[in-house]
Amino acid sequence: MTKTAPAPVPGHQDLTRLLGLMTGDEKHGPAATSTLDALWVLYGRVLRVSPETVDAPERDRFLLSKGHGPMAYYAVLAAKGFLAEELLPGFGSYDSPLGHHPDRTLLPGVEIGSGSLGHGLPLAVGTVLGLRARRLTDPRVWVLIGDAELDEGSNHEALAYAGPAGLEQLHTLVIDNASATYGWPGGIASRFEAAGWSAETVDGRDHEAMYAAFTAPHPGRPRAVVARVEPKA
Repeated sequence: MTKTAPAPVPGHQDLTRLLGLMTGDEKHGPAATSTLDALWVLYGRVLRVSPETVDAPERDRFLLSKGHGPMAYYAVLAAKGFLAEELLPGFGSYDSPLGHHPDRTLLPGVEIGSGSLGHGLPLAVGTVLGLRARRLTDPRVWVLIGDAELDEGSNHEALAYAGPAGLEQLHTLVIDNASATYGWPGGIASRFEAAGWSAETVDGRDHEAMYAAFTAPHPGRPRAVVARVEPKA
């Protein structure tokens, strides 16, 4: 019997093709492409979660607060085996689990549903506190937010709380594509630093720079990485 060679595992070079399978008028293309590289680095080299461990108590948690334009998220999840590639062409259709915002009840590995933006960081803070209550101190919690979400009071309150509380398990990735209404003296990272966080700004297309920033030690403090990007056309 002739053995069939296993299908090649999708790599970073396949993400454009996977994104192209999702069509429609509400793709929010720039919102998706601005997050693509950061998501790839997180799921490929940082997050301790796999399709086999999506329910394991010890898994890392990833929360997508920047829910508009989830195609990059779906493409990376498909590349990493969390969902079938065959689902991608149905994106946004009536009976598809791939909605215009991710739904945690429909997709394995999705930790929160998104919709109203500006609430991801407080949800991440609550997740860390919940893990602590269960004496689970090893799992790391990552939340990806957009720069404009920092205009929201709920995110500001979570940011102000997490630093003094010493939530070391908490990691925030801010995608900065200059879409915020308001600026901050010294840049976004300085806002986190003023609240007691460890923070760094990197090029959001430079995989090695992001990996170094994502894995830098920050004992006793939450970590924020600001990834600056220019949206791809």
